[in-house]
Amino acid sequence: MSIDQLQNYGLEKMDDSTISGFLATQSNGVLGLPTGGTPYLIPISYAYDGNRTLYFTYLLGQTSEKSRLSKQADRARFLVYSVETLFHWQSVMLEGTLSEKPESEWEEIEHLLDNVWRPEILQRADLDGGVAIYEFTIEAQSGIRHTGLAPGFQE
Repeated sequence: MSIDQLQNYGLEKMDDSTISGFLATQSNGVLGLPTGGTPYLIPISYAYDGNRTLYFTYLLGQTSEKSRLSKQADRARFLVYSVETLFHWQSVMLEGTLSEKPESEWEEIEHLLDNVWRPEILQRADLDGGVAIYEFTIEAQSGIRHTGLAPGFQE
């Protein structure tokens, strides 16, 4: 079934305002980077500027595949989703460009990065390998959601 057909069962396409509101209330998703073969997928936390930009903090090791692939990528995708019940879920797919933010510009986005959710283990991690901030500029977005019971299930 297509998304258009599923609208008969309560599925809704999200408009830009709804997508922005959803991104503002979430804190993590899955970054997809091209590899020439199978995409490289990374679960990652993000900060959102409320407009068209996400920020990712990369903890770097001796070698960082995500950093190497991010530098090579012309475009990337980012999926943010939330599933509460069978009849209440949302999903947003973003497509855009990814670039490393110079450390000299980190201070201007510090207020966004301060509140980013991170797993406790990453907060305690040894940062000897360094940290990088990547900026994801949203060029295309789409979202769908189901926020109620499908017809036939309602009383």
